[in-house]
Order: sequence, then C-alpha cells, then structure tokens
Amino acid sequence: MRAIVVRKFGATPELAEMPIPEPGPGTVRVQLQAAGVNPFDQRMASGVLDGKLPHDFPMILGVDGAGTVATLGPGVSRFAVGDRVVGKFLTPPVGHGSFAEYAVLPEGGTLVPIPVGVPTVQAAALPTAGVTAQDLVDATHIQPGQTVLIVGATGGVGSFLVQLANIAGAHVIATARGDSADQMTRLGAAETVDYTAGPVRDQVLAAHPEGIDVLFDLVSAPEALAELTTIVRDGGTVYSTTFAADENALRARSINGGNIESKGRAPELARLIQRVAAGDVVVPIDATVPLAEGPAVIGAPGARGKTVLAI
Repeated sequence: MRAIVVRKFGATPELAEMPIPEPGPGTVRVQLQAAGVNPFDQRMASGVLDGKLPHDFPMILGVDGAGTVATLGPGVSRFAVGDRVVGKFLTPPVGHGSFAEYAVLPEGGTLVPIPVGVPTVQAAALPTAGVTAQDLVDATHIQPGQTVLIVGATGGVGSFLVQLANIAGAHVIATARGDSADQMTRLGAAETVDYTAGPVRDQVLAAHPEGIDVLFDLVSAPEALAELTTIVRDGGTVYSTTFAADENALRARSINGGNIESKGRAPELARLIQRVAAGDVVVPIDATVPLAEGPAVIGAPGARGKTVLAI
C-alpha cells in the first residue's frame, strides 16, 4: 500500500510502499479515504515522541483518518465491515498512522461511526483540531455573555473554537488578517482583530477597557502570552495550547486555566461529529490534496482551516 513515511527522526517525509497491516485481536483494519493534516504531524516526524512512546520505522505519519472498516480482528463487536468511521490513529508503537491506504486501530480506541450526511473528507478533519477545541470549551465552562478572545483563530483548532465558544453563548473576539475577517464572522465571531494592524493587546483593550473573561491562545510564545494575559480580568481564564503559560503567575491573579493538552477520545469525538451532522458546526477545509502530494504539505505554514489528504 502507499503511505507517507519518515525513515528516521528528522528525515523528510516521503511516499513509500508499505505492507498492508493485519488486524489482531480486538482491532479493526480501516481502508482510509481521507486524512487530516495537523501541525503535530511535522513534530512527530521531527521526533517529539522519541523517548516517550515506542515507535517503528519506517514511521507512517498521520493521526486523523476516516474511511471504511475493511476487516475485523478476532473478538471485535463494536463495528462491522462496511461501517464508515473516523478516528485518531496514534497508538503505541507509534508509526502506523493515517497517511496510508490502510491502518489498524483498537475498537476501544478513538474510533467512532460517521453519521449519515457527513462527508468522509469533513470527518477526517475533526479528530485532533475539533476535539482540542471541544476540550478547551469544556474545561472553561464558558458562561453566556462572557467575552472570549481567541488568538490563532483562523487555524484548524481556532476555526472550531470560534464556533464552539459562540454556541456556548460567548462574545467571541477572533484574531485574523483583514482578508479573513468575513470567514471569522461567518463562523460566529462577534469581532475580529487584525494582528497585522498593531498589537492585539492594545486593540482589544481599546474596545474593551474593562478587560476580557477568557483568553484562548493557540499560537503565542511565552512573552507574547504574558502580555496578552494582562487584559484578562482577575478570576478569568487563560489556556495555552503551546505550553506558553506561566501558571504560577496566573494563580497569583486567581486566573484559572494554564497549559492544556487535549485528552479527548471517542466520547468527545462522537459528540462533536453529531454537532456537525446537525449542522451546528461546520468543518472549514482550506485544501484537499492527493496522498501523493502529502509530503509537501506536512508542516507547511499559512493554512486557514484544515488541509485534508485524499487517499
């Protein structure tokens, strides 16, 4: 089968022929039709999991994937051959991911059915970015009327986070270049801040001198996040997905939150994809590219929304 692999940490991803994986007890083999691309894919290729999880080389990259159950391993009861499914293909040993024509996943892993009416390409864009956004909103317990600033709103996680915070009743401020403002408004942002027009902190404070309730920062380094944190009211909430938050400094101001890594699994993914099926959440896809062109888009900057590989 065709797959995108690295042969060692730090190597350039390449298209290669790999053996079709065989499902063992309690696992299913999925014939993948689409795979979502995330910044984590490049970090995985660079060795972020080295020393943390066992891994195999050649390492097949990719976490998010969607397709059809092709084969059942012994003892599988939750799925049937032919089921449309979407999941996170990241289980030890790492290196058997979704950038391939087939992948195997435990039936008890992060794998859920795709509802009728949800295209496979859209489903493939959900697991990492969508569930991360869902986890952020769940952790914050947003109350209707709260003012929420999302820094990095036009990326994969941000595009979902704008929608979910709006659904929760927040007044959403999204950072975006001027040419992306309309997109953010359509997704549910009440305001946009053009980060190329001046410091985000100053622009937000000019419009909201009383401060904001919640800051979700998906992109900033520690120094930039520390500056933005000054516009959060004491007792508010700050979450960083880049581990840039000084949690001791936040606690000194009774600010909740800190650094967060998504732990969402099948229940959260199932809840989110039902929202997509109901039309409450849309999946912003920036580009769909063939698997053969996948190595060129892994780690590529500047996407608005999600990039999906068509397999």
